[in-house]
Amino acid sequence: MGSLFRSEEMSLCQLFLQSEAAYACVSELGELGLVQFRDLNPDVNAFQRKFVNEVRRCDEMERKLRYLEKEIKKDGIPMLDTGESPEAPQPREMIDLEATFEKLENELREVNQNAEALKRNYLELTELKHILRKTQVFFDEMADSHREEEQVNLLGEEGIRAGGAGAQGQNLKLGFVAGVILRERLPAFERMLWRACRGNVFLRQAMIEDPLEDPSNGDKVYKSVFIIFFQGDQLKTRVKKICEGFRATLYPCPEAPTDRREMAMGVMTRIEDLHTVLGQTQDHRHRVLVAAAKNLKNWFVKVRKIKAIYHTLNLFNLDVTQKCLIAECWVPLLDFETIQIALRRGTERSGSSVPPILNRMETFEDPPTYNRTNKFTNAFQALINAYGVASYREMNPAPYTIITFPFLFAVMFGDLGHGLIMALFGLWMVLKEKPLAAKKSDNEIWNIFFGGRYIIFLMGVFSMYTGFVYNDIFSKSLNLFGSAWSINYNTSTVMSNKALQLDPKGLDYAQTPYPIGLDPVWQVAPLNKIIFQNAYKMKISIIFGVIHMLFGVFVGLFNHRYFKNKMAIYCEFIPQVIFLVFLFFYMTLLMFIKWVKYSASSETVEFSAGCAPSILITFINMVLFKAPEEGGDCSPYMFAGQAGLQKFLVVVALLCVPWMLLAKPILIMRGRKEAAHQPIVPYSNENGDADGAGLNHSATAPAGQPQQQGAGHGHDNEEMSEIFIHQGIHTIEYVLGSVSHTASYLRLWALSLAHAQLAEVLWNMVLQNGLKQDGWIGGVALWAVFAFWAVLTVGILVLMEGLSAFLHTLRLHWVEFQSKFYAGLGYAFQPFSFEVILETSSSSTED
Repeated sequence: MGSLFRSEEMSLCQLFLQSEAAYACVSELGELGLVQFRDLNPDVNAFQRKFVNEVRRCDEMERKLRYLEKEIKKDGIPMLDTGESPEAPQPREMIDLEATFEKLENELREVNQNAEALKRNYLELTELKHILRKTQVFFDEMADSHREEEQVNLLGEEGIRAGGAGAQGQNLKLGFVAGVILRERLPAFERMLWRACRGNVFLRQAMIEDPLEDPSNGDKVYKSVFIIFFQGDQLKTRVKKICEGFRATLYPCPEAPTDRREMAMGVMTRIEDLHTVLGQTQDHRHRVLVAAAKNLKNWFVKVRKIKAIYHTLNLFNLDVTQKCLIAECWVPLLDFETIQIALRRGTERSGSSVPPILNRMETFEDPPTYNRTNKFTNAFQALINAYGVASYREMNPAPYTIITFPFLFAVMFGDLGHGLIMALFGLWMVLKEKPLAAKKSDNEIWNIFFGGRYIIFLMGVFSMYTGFVYNDIFSKSLNLFGSAWSINYNTSTVMSNKALQLDPKGLDYAQTPYPIGLDPVWQVAPLNKIIFQNAYKMKISIIFGVIHMLFGVFVGLFNHRYFKNKMAIYCEFIPQVIFLVFLFFYMTLLMFIKWVKYSASSETVEFSAGCAPSILITFINMVLFKAPEEGGDCSPYMFAGQAGLQKFLVVVALLCVPWMLLAKPILIMRGRKEAAHQPIVPYSNENGDADGAGLNHSATAPAGQPQQQGAGHGHDNEEMSEIFIHQGIHTIEYVLGSVSHTASYLRLWALSLAHAQLAEVLWNMVLQNGLKQDGWIGGVALWAVFAFWAVLTVGILVLMEGLSAFLHTLRLHWVEFQSKFYAGLGYAFQPFSFEVILETSSSSTED
């Protein structure tokens, strides 16, 4: 948990591995997931690295596994997933895996090719069967009296007479072709035949009722049988070309009925044989896929681990003897011993006798940022990282966000009922997180909700608390402790007046406030309820905002102390605190003084509620050095000496502006002048040797330790004009930001009132109408109205209003809070981890 407040101390290390032990050692480090390797060959092409052939072999194996996976999913075969992660295989096992995958792929491709050929034959025989059946009907029709009419249409009456008189009375015979065509192409096919042949052909067609399977892609298609009658070879050639253009399949069809019957019997016999062979082929394919499905997940894990290891080994350097691999890596100091144990374990697995060497190095480079998180803190850390990764050893806002984020959200979303809905939804995801995580949904919105399940649960719980304080549940109140107010009017007065007010000075108020939160009497005071809640929520918004910003400034003090930056403490932290406290924190103190000192039941006129001065007017007069107007018996001041104190506070706060603007650049300028007049002292090492690198060595610190900043404080290479400009921008941003950020916290007040008013509108305009109905009609109406009200409540007040409050809370943390201390200019620690690699690979495969 300590690293959550400030990132882990990191060290840059140099790792020496024997070539025969490198694979096993990197495998152990991948299982551990605590080492980030650096690329020592940035200028070397990916295709020129040492282990590029092994990476290509892994790519080929992964391609074969994806092909098997596609075929398994096509057949709907469940894949066994035990959730276990097998260890990375030894390099010699790659040959066995390659042989296994090659055998499975070849066998499956051969089975698929045979099955496709059989299906194609089966389709052709099925189409031929339908042609023989349908054309029999056509030929039967041609034998009746319509034959002569069709011949007249085709040949004309003169042709019939000539045919009857010549050739010893022999009738002219028509030629024909028969085939099958897709049903959607049939109208266009018929039109083309009519136009190309000029109406000299006769087309008959009939639909095939059952869909046929396309052997190439397995889709179901609908086709029709057709037969075309024509006369002459010229028309025959033209008809065949048209059939070829429309991709119609032509089949031989005998003219004699006996020949057609014999062919039909032969076709049926062959179809039965093919059906049997197809069934056996499908059974064999299914057995092969079922056997592969049992090991497919483990095979994917093994191949991806092997590929990741060789990809990491490509980042290493080879020494001149080609027997040792050299790597550079970032490691957390706390895990240094754990990493060394893993390296020794990898060396023992490989059988090498030379132990690996892990040496710490000194560097000027900024280490990566590593914050240890668990499933609870990870979501809050993700909110911070979305703004920017913390600089190395910078204070991390995540642990404070765990409390402040749901609390500020709840101030805007305060409703006991709506908070309960949100808390129950978050609690359900928390309790069911293991089965829900195992499903791995492709829905991005659901993944966002599930990833932030603990945030949602805490936001719901805190909203229940603030809803209890506001005494607001679905826009209604709970009278748990009894109201401190009572009605002292008679019945006639109450019934004859629409609006009555209770007097807090008399017997109407018991002079003892409601124990927790708001008194439920405000629910029945529509005239001044908004006025009261406006003043109340606006003031607590400013109070929470000033405290939140002050806390951010004090968190920045821990950054300055850790990096031993005393200049930042004296030139930035102290004037910032004084400016914020003397102006805005003083304003919040005035609010508490006003609440405590002034009362409607006060016996002194000066301290009565009517004489309470306005906090906003008092603050404006204070900043403008303007004397408030006297108001008879009412004093414009809340305590003695307030005028002088306010002038003192404003003057000191204004003096902090040039303090922040000039102090740091002047000290840097003076430090440079002093350093320029100091003589250069040669640096002596342990052997007494002197060199001229003393200035560089004085600024060098071991990796993982805060550097001692000199007079320049990190601005040694920066021009003074740039330092003045930078400090001026920083000062203006802080001074103006203090005003705008304080006003920005008023969104807590605005969204809280908007949420409460929306809930009240839904109650009065929707649910209340269902409650007014009597009898069984009222029950039915209430059921329908309640369903409508529930949908609007969840959809608008919980989801949309919840999202709005979430985004506003995120802005308050990113801009108003984190700007006081958080730079977020670092880069994340990305260790070589099999777990992360496998999760990324599986998600990309599913997409």
